[in-house]
Amino acid sequence: MVTRTALTDVLVLEPKVFGDDRGFFYESFNARDFEAATGLNRTFVQDNHSGSVRNVLRGLHYQVQRPQGKLIRVLAGEVFDVAVDLRRSSPEFGHWTGVTLSAQNRRQLWIPEGFGHGFLVLSEYAELLYKTTDFWYPEFERCLQWNDATVGIQWPTDDTPIVSVKDAAGRSLSDVEIFS
Repeated sequence: MVTRTALTDVLVLEPKVFGDDRGFFYESFNARDFEAATGLNRTFVQDNHSGSVRNVLRGLHYQVQRPQGKLIRVLAGEVFDVAVDLRRSSPEFGHWTGVTLSAQNRRQLWIPEGFGHGFLVLSEYAELLYKTTDFWYPEFERCLQWNDATVGIQWPTDDTPIVSVKDAAGRSLSDVEIFS
């Protein structure tokens, strides 16, 4: 099943899970089914696996050239996953949406090219696996400030998140390179 989020092009995918007293099985990705459900024909070229402890916030990352579409799922734990529209020509430019992804709900989030992406770990520990439509090019990577007041993301925490030095140096929406 596919559900639209507050941002038109960001989608939540919920797989068919077959479970019994032995456990469960589901296809986490099938190119034919992905295209049929979303209308998108994408080739994924890289899988990234990330592990983080509670209150770690990663992001908001994107590549200004060679942009990446991302299909994200959580293998262990729970995260609040966020996408920000960075396409100047979009009527939703600067808007954000957030979705709780967990190993338990097995939801996946499709974030297309032209969006910033970040997440906050809500559980003691979480592992994410995400497919990308292009390779990582560090020279093209940019970081939107996770707490940019113009974007106004409402992260579900009362604590100051744990961020990397790179993410702490993220730039405001008015100062970052964006997509046309």
